[in-house]
Amino acid sequence: MPIPVYAFTGFLESGKTLFIQQTLEDERFNAGERTLLLICEEGEEEYDASTYPHKCVYFEPIDQEAVTTEQLDALQKKHHAQRIVVELNGMQETAPFFNKMPRDWAIAQEVMFADSRTILSYNANMRQLVVDKLRGAEMVVFNRMEKNADVMPFHKLARAVNRRIDIVYDFTDGSTTFDEIEDPLPFDIEADPIVIGDDDYALWYRDISEEPKKYAGKTVRFKGQVAKLRRDRDGMFAPGRFVMTCCEADIQFLGLPCRYDGAERLRARDWVMVTAKVSVKYHALYRGVGPILTALRVDPAAPPLQEVCTF
Repeated sequence: MPIPVYAFTGFLESGKTLFIQQTLEDERFNAGERTLLLICEEGEEEYDASTYPHKCVYFEPIDQEAVTTEQLDALQKKHHAQRIVVELNGMQETAPFFNKMPRDWAIAQEVMFADSRTILSYNANMRQLVVDKLRGAEMVVFNRMEKNADVMPFHKLARAVNRRIDIVYDFTDGSTTFDEIEDPLPFDIEADPIVIGDDDYALWYRDISEEPKKYAGKTVRFKGQVAKLRRDRDGMFAPGRFVMTCCEADIQFLGLPCRYDGAERLRARDWVMVTAKVSVKYHALYRGVGPILTALRVDPAAPPLQEVCTF
């Protein structure tokens, strides 16, 4: 059975330590399980094990960047830990640590904490680190918010990166509330065809990738560049766009497999306007089920004003 890992991310003094401390004081969470607490940074708050209902929490400071898979495995075995809680370093990306976790460790929950007084500044100056934490989190907590503050900038920050993330606002008066703002898509999903504007490709790609079934049987029209597939070369190509999530280093091509009788005549990187029917099937590109297009028309097109699109 996998060992569950509860990961808490966010920048220094964002409230991670206080939340973990309060969680371990709660008998609903700390009911006697042997818990290994990995501490990857030191802030002003300190852990106090004397307040825990059970004395089975084992503290281990680690160097998040230098630690190895073998060392993590050894720490778990040393304490016979049944689960892992990790407070990650806000100035480092999360993926390298997750990639070093032993095979029998599995992420059970990832939560990001953000100080509402500083997170927008972090986003302006260190967006790659902010995006890194929001991208994998199931929930983000914006804390130290003044009552009646405008939450829209924080909502937009989180949802621009992760449409599925739960958002919690923690106010200075002690109250909390969940974000319930609806995010309308910038295109009409009931239209025939669904026309995707040049500026909306990134949002549409993420939406159809996350919820392909709601597009099944519908017709879409969008502008993209021709990409050739390594497999299924005959009768298929992958129209798409270069998308920048947070910075130039993060640009990647995001395309969809598309059946088209004239695929072999298309030239890679040419711009085309694609009108296609959507189905949901297995494809090796996804290593599972995902959206597959069947082209009704593929016409030459002029490049958009911004060739690299964003969220």
